[in-house]
Amino acid sequence: MQLANSTVFITGANRGIGLAFARAALQRGARKVYAGARDPDSVTLAGVIPVRLDVNNPDSVAAAARKAGDAQIVINNAGIAQFGGFLAPNGLQSAHAQMETNFFGPLRIAQAFAPILQANGGGALLNVLSVASWISRPQLAVYAASKTAAWSLTNGLRNELRPHGTQVLGLHMGFVDTDLTTGIDAPKSNADDIVRAALDALEAGAEEVLADEITRQVKRGLSGEPGVYLAAP
Repeated sequence: MQLANSTVFITGANRGIGLAFARAALQRGARKVYAGARDPDSVTLAGVIPVRLDVNNPDSVAAAARKAGDAQIVINNAGIAQFGGFLAPNGLQSAHAQMETNFFGPLRIAQAFAPILQANGGGALLNVLSVASWISRPQLAVYAASKTAAWSLTNGLRNELRPHGTQVLGLHMGFVDTDLTTGIDAPKSNADDIVRAALDALEAGAEEVLADEITRQVKRGLSGEPGVYLAAP
């Protein structure tokens, strides 16, 4: 799916990776870029169309889909991350919150936009996932579970949308240098580099992109003995 002359809808496009996607889409010649955000006034990038969007609110998702009925590429980027494990005092509340945004949010967007993409020739759906889809560490254990669910969602949507001619791409990466990772002392990738790898893969017709070396290492380790996901943190 080519970006040039396409219409792109991006969730969580007011900051971080979503903002990087919006910039890159414009640079690659997208005809129109819708930038979804809970507060459309927070979208300040020139050349995009701000759209009020709360992925946790079905009415908001439906309204955004009506406004962006010409979308050909949908980027499911909006997400949250909270520190902590399952047995933390707030573990259950954290799981509800992160699953709501990181799993049910992309599912709502996919359900709303799948018929739109089909009507507009098939197009593409890009889900922003994580290396945490495959490994879990205590610091972000609940977050990892939500991204594992989102990975499975992506694989299921790929099968369901294939008859529509819709390309489904899963983007995996480690920590990226955005406000979401402020306070995390670990190597981080540049958001523009991650987005470049993702859009290159999208335009090449890929179904999965491993956007940094740590992710490629982890993917190789899944079939190891023992699997990398069994390693102690």
